[in-house]
Amino acid sequence: MRRLLGRLCDERGDVPGWVLITLMTAGLVLTIWVLAGPALEQVFQQAMDHVLGGL
Repeated sequence: MRRLLGRLCDERGDVPGWVLITLMTAGLVLTIWVLAGPALEQVFQQAMDHVLGGL
């Protein structure tokens, strides 16, 4: 029992792995944002023009 509790308290996880996953996710989000930003802005602007044009 003592050995099991010692192993549970010592478990720290894979910190470098989580850091790498976080950085890669942030990089992917940034890349997609940069590439798709202008297109999304254009779609949003067209939608707003359509909605406001009906007023």
